[in-house]
Amino acid sequence: MGKRLTKIYTRRGDDGTTGLGDGTRSAKESLRIEAIGTVDELNSCIGVLLAENIEEGVRIKLENIQHDLFDLGGDLSIPGRSSMSEAQVSRLENQLDEYNSTLTALKEFILPGGARAAALCHVARAVCRRAERWLVRMARSEAMIPFHIQYLNRLSDFLFVLSRVLNRQQGVEDVLWQPGKNRVPDPV
Repeated sequence: MGKRLTKIYTRRGDDGTTGLGDGTRSAKESLRIEAIGTVDELNSCIGVLLAENIEEGVRIKLENIQHDLFDLGGDLSIPGRSSMSEAQVSRLENQLDEYNSTLTALKEFILPGGARAAALCHVARAVCRRAERWLVRMARSEAMIPFHIQYLNRLSDFLFVLSRVLNRQQGVEDVLWQPGKNRVPDPV
């Protein structure tokens, strides 16, 4: 960290702009700031998931993902910078394959839910998809590092599979979608 923060507020953002890591200012509603903010929100969702009672192996993977997301946020705050690599995408793919190989094949869609940790993982997955959409929007108007979008795409898949793993670890069945004609009627 180059600069140490000795004062948290500067009042410079009162005009609706915020500073980027390269010293330039950007409108707070810009695509870049929306992307940075959504990556930060995703990292916070994973932090809430980490407050749950989860297995140590899962905990380590999620903590590493939090560091990756901080790298991603840093990259986004300095246009053109890339501290991330294909290795981070590959690591997620390997973990995804490892976890998915232990699960039963899906025949139905899964609703977000089950154990609390799994439900929180689904929330993180949904926020991850939103972050990915912001990066795709950015890529339509400026050059993007391909690993950034790829990482978020794999991460959302990883979080989906992890939610199933967390349900299984906590002895809870996945919540399967029931088409309208198969639903239990509402109580009268």
